[in-house]
Amino acid sequence: MNSTMKSYLGNRRFLKQFLVIAMPIAVQNGITNFVSMLDNLMVGQLGTHQMNGVSIVNQISFIPFLALFGAMAGAGIFTAQFYGSGDNEGIKYTFRFKLCIGALVVAGSILTLFFCGSDLIDLFLHSNNAGDVALTMKYGLDYLSVSMWGLIPFALCQVYVSTLREVGQTVIPMKAGLAAVVVNVVMNWVLIFGQFGLPAMGVKGAALATILARVTELTIVVVWMHRHAESYPFVKGLLRSLYIPGRLLGRVIVKCIPLIINETSWAFGMTFLNQSYSTRGLDAVAGVNICSTLSNVFCVFFIAAGDAISIMIGQLLGADKKEEARASDRVLCTYSVLGSAAMGLIMAVCAPFYPLLYNTTGEVRRLATVMLLTSAAMLPFIAFTNAAYFTLRSGGNTFVTFLFDGAFMLCVVVPMSFLLTRFTGLPIIPVYMICQLSEVIKAAVGFVMVKRGVWVNNIVENMT
Repeated sequence: MNSTMKSYLGNRRFLKQFLVIAMPIAVQNGITNFVSMLDNLMVGQLGTHQMNGVSIVNQISFIPFLALFGAMAGAGIFTAQFYGSGDNEGIKYTFRFKLCIGALVVAGSILTLFFCGSDLIDLFLHSNNAGDVALTMKYGLDYLSVSMWGLIPFALCQVYVSTLREVGQTVIPMKAGLAAVVVNVVMNWVLIFGQFGLPAMGVKGAALATILARVTELTIVVVWMHRHAESYPFVKGLLRSLYIPGRLLGRVIVKCIPLIINETSWAFGMTFLNQSYSTRGLDAVAGVNICSTLSNVFCVFFIAAGDAISIMIGQLLGADKKEEARASDRVLCTYSVLGSAAMGLIMAVCAPFYPLLYNTTGEVRRLATVMLLTSAAMLPFIAFTNAAYFTLRSGGNTFVTFLFDGAFMLCVVVPMSFLLTRFTGLPIIPVYMICQLSEVIKAAVGFVMVKRGVWVNNIVENMT
């Protein structure tokens, strides 16, 4: 292997280090998304209206999910760098910050969903068939009335799982995720269709099964982490108080707020994008739902690669190994793109067959197939933009991260989708393809920003 190839592909030792971190995350995410796909298929067996109602609620719930992700990520930048510098007190403080900010996000989200749920669902309902709209609204509200309470165990679980990953422990979250998957699959079958003498709960059963799975995952990671305090000294006295030094709290808030705004903006943008697609009718809603369900399964590699970037690069920056961080990031970005290109090929092969599993119309299946092929072609570009996002975030440059991610969504993708769906007569497929192609522009911007090295910063030096 010549020196140029080695600079992009690394060596066996580095590849092994990457796989040790990334593969458990990929397995966990892959199985979780596979089960979400099974959930979707089970709900899809109830009918198109049930599937659309659940799909719309999941799109709305995407906003608080990503707001929580941003809250965890902002503190997580410090956690990874504190771990790299061997500062256990710092990790303790960032964990407490995650608990507090997570509670605020969950409280605000549940209040919003409780009082405004029907209005939010109504934004996605565009059809001349009043019966279709009424049924979709009914099933959406049924699902939402149960699913919104799942934000509580989800947020708590993210506090623990994100911290474990940032200190390099990715196997236990994977095992907890696998246990949750088993619970989810079994309870979906029992509660949706009514087994063992229980009533068939339909979409409410799907929501309840998800909550039970999240409680299972939370219980496992909490018990494991507190039983292994000797291996992870920051656990000792972790919950004795919520004290965080003022100086660190201020720095974390400054870094965290842009990421919360970024993730919320991106989620709002994606929700608006799907709402724009929905103006082309309920067939479009169903097609996008089927496409996104399978796409999520094939996105697991680049998502895991992004987590590996945030962990490995964050720890190197915390140890003040800046040149090694630059070289390592180049290799990690390459892994992400090449792995996702392979996943895209497999996804393209599956595209014509997966929609046949749904109890829906031929037109919905056709739309889903074309959307899947489009998404498969874009997967390497999405993988690079994801790697660029985690690279920028790892050095704590959260404002630049916001400009690259959330601001791009709000200033480019949202206006594009709005103009295409409100001022042209284009059908859903050309609209979907054009919006997806915006990822090429974002990848070019990400390449320039990463190459300039604006992210190469040690933000925890002399902080505690």
